Amino acid sequence: MRLDDRFDELIDTLTGFQRTWLVYLGVELGLFARLRAAGRQGLSASELASLSGCASGPIEAWVSAADAHELAEFHDDRLVLDEETAVVLLDEARPEFLGGQFVHSVVASLDWNGMLDFFRTGEPIRQRPDRYRQSIERLTVQDVAVFFQEALAELPQFVGDLAAGGRVVDIHCGGGRWLIAMARRFPALELVGFEFEPDSVARARSNVAAAGLADRIEIRPGDVTRLDTAGDFDLAYFQYALHQLSDPEAALRTAWPAVRPGGRLLVLDWALPSSLDEFRTRQGELIAGVQLDELYQGTALVTRERFLRWFAEAGLPGPAVIDLPSGATIFVVERA
Repeated sequence: MRLDDRFDELIDTLTGFQRTWLVYLGVELGLFARLRAAGRQGLSASELASLSGCASGPIEAWVSAADAHELAEFHDDRLVLDEETAVVLLDEARPEFLGGQFVHSVVASLDWNGMLDFFRTGEPIRQRPDRYRQSIERLTVQDVAVFFQEALAELPQFVGDLAAGGRVVDIHCGGGRWLIAMARRFPALELVGFEFEPDSVARARSNVAAAGLADRIEIRPGDVTRLDTAGDFDLAYFQYALHQLSDPEAALRTAWPAVRPGGRLLVLDWALPSSLDEFRTRQGELIAGVQLDELYQGTALVTRERFLRWFAEAGLPGPAVIDLPSGATIFVVERA
């Protein structure tokens, strides 16, 4: 590659960091939402500042930067957001939703002041602040959409079984967003969420109550490797969770007896690429960056092959493995 071409490529990387912060501010301050509501008429910088309750100076800088970074476009001194960008950054029910990814990337990096020491010593930080888990819940909104629009499309019999009713457990349920979505989609289900982080338990219970679903969703605090629920559930579910647990084999060994005959255990996760060719894709780039943060906190994304070893070492049957259009993977085991 020519020197000028490499220089331009690395400039794109540097401006990409700045673009990530611009998106984070636009999502968290509601700037994109207000621009979308304004439609093709757009908003001036002063109107956007007034509607968002922000200071005019920073908003003027953000508006100019949003145009420069092609996140929105000026038309007669009014900033206009195109619908395709709005869908990707704001529509949480779409698998293409990336707003949560941007929020999580920025929030995760706020803890990276110790990254140099981690590289020198290999010692992860272990503890993350509550804001980090809140950002994970924003990130996994995309996983909920992937489950409903991609995973269920691959499992039509499973959809019929869920519609008929039963009991479902979400292991390491975070803020309970998947449970709420399941309760709304399948009214005959009873749902339980297990979570060991106290702040996540509190958020999950608050979210469930706000949704008016406390009569159908129970949030239980405790160690997810000690479920005393033998034969209680038609589905045991791990969403972006199994790879983050300290003992994934123990979690699988504990969850499997909780599944009734005819029931299923399902894992939805984002697998680490298994080859250099997989890494040399846009999806591979994203996963490689996420892995850096995972290792920094003492967890790790793993390959599909590693997931399969976890199932085998836990004594479970070999799962069906389905790669989804979004890049996520589901692993499904059905109890005979």
